Amino acid sequence: MNHTHPDVPIGLRSAGLHCACLLMAAAWSTAVHAGDPAAGARAWVREYPQPGGVPARSCVTCHTADLAQPGRHAKTGKSIEPMAPSVNPERLTDPAKVAKWLGRNCRWTLGRACTAAEKADFLAYIETQ
Repeated sequence: MNHTHPDVPIGLRSAGLHCACLLMAAAWSTAVHAGDPAAGARAWVREYPQPGGVPARSCVTCHTADLAQPGRHAKTGKSIEPMAPSVNPERLTDPAKVAKWLGRNCRWTLGRACTAAEKADFLAYIETQ
């Protein structure tokens, strides 16, 4: 079976070469953006101004300052399982979920997509909890 992706040039669309390219890109990204837990901790509590008179938000707004405790979504009121892998071993185990929620939460909290370095810092911080 030939697994292809539209962003991969046609000449590189063989399954083996495509997978190898993705693995090299992931390894490069991790090496370049190893993540700084201290920077992630600072960003976790930093308040980001919101447009239209909406109160500033931070990660703490929904996830709390203690990642071992459950949070609550500020808008929906929905309960959020603890972020700390030490009490919630399922955290950070599914790359697709991590990418989805980082993307969604960065846009909602920061008002924009996080940079690769910001994502790495957040993940490095969460992993220490």
